[in-house]
Amino acid sequence: MPRANRSAGILRRHGGALGLMIVLALLPFLFGLLEGASPLAVWNNQAGASKFYEGLLIEVFILAVYAISYDLVLGITGLLSFGHAMFFALGAYLTGILLKSFGLPLWATLLAVVGAGVLNALLFSVVLPRVKGITFALVTLGFAAVFNIVIQSHELSDWAGGDVGLQNVPIPTWLSPSDERLRFYFIALVFLFAVYWFYQRFVDSPTGRVCVAIRENEERARVLGYPTFYFKIVALTVASVTAGLAGALHTLYQPIVSPTIAGLGFTVAALLMILIGGIGTLTGALLGAAVYRLVDFFLLRFTGSSSSFLIGLIYIAIVLFVPYGIVGTWRLRNVEWRTVWQERLAQWFGIKESPQDLAPPTTEQPPD
Repeated sequence: MPRANRSAGILRRHGGALGLMIVLALLPFLFGLLEGASPLAVWNNQAGASKFYEGLLIEVFILAVYAISYDLVLGITGLLSFGHAMFFALGAYLTGILLKSFGLPLWATLLAVVGAGVLNALLFSVVLPRVKGITFALVTLGFAAVFNIVIQSHELSDWAGGDVGLQNVPIPTWLSPSDERLRFYFIALVFLFAVYWFYQRFVDSPTGRVCVAIRENEERARVLGYPTFYFKIVALTVASVTAGLAGALHTLYQPIVSPTIAGLGFTVAALLMILIGGIGTLTGALLGAAVYRLVDFFLLRFTGSSSSFLIGLIYIAIVLFVPYGIVGTWRLRNVEWRTVWQERLAQWFGIKESPQDLAPPTTEQPPD
């Protein structure tokens, strides 16, 4: 294929992602202009409003990486895990402990996080050949619960901070989120899109196609000669390392690492993010993380104590009326996805519709 045609194909395939990345890169300067600050002031981290929204978007970027790693496990490979938060928490705590208690340089710390992510995935692989489905989910939940207890134990309180969390982690000056917020913002943005690009390439690869086949029908994939166990190990390893690096970035940004990130609630948060965006779409994980964090922030800011109730209503509405997630439903727009809305209304509110109106979509799952 000529180089020009290949470049045009790449641009068509990833043009939307590249455009979004450019927009996100320019957002801090746009916030600064709205505040009345010059681009130079934004560049020097002297624009208050811009700096604040940069921090909010950094949180979105970190959550998006965490969500896309869970989408690879559940949405692409079909492994229901209730212990995914352990991957994120291991990266977060290991980064803080190695920087604070052992004084390792950042590059060595990140290498240790990668290695720990691989070992963590191998720990989960011990039970893969023996349990499936909800049993696997409960076993992974047990692993995560044990990890949560260990990091809050009295014996590790000097290192992990016990139930109050890990505090006062020394951050390299060049990466300080307070003094070098814009630099941190760009690093988090590039990291997010690098992870997204890698995951897209992984899913489109032969290995990724086998992972999708495992999700659809593992027995058939095994009959065709694929060693499904090893492919699931690969998916778990990639997701574990990615979530661990997201946890490391979380530690570098946050002033405190709370033990709540190791609990079931944080895994449920990842599940909610990919449900909002669309399970198995990858892009939906990014969009779901943005919706999850921004809705939570703005509702809490403008409605105060009522925010939890309103957030719950919004998520219920999304599950009921956008059952394939935002991205998944958009991809099904040509398959009469509005019939799904009619089904929900008929089931929940007793609205009578003709059998033709209530016919299910011809495609049960959004295309990959």
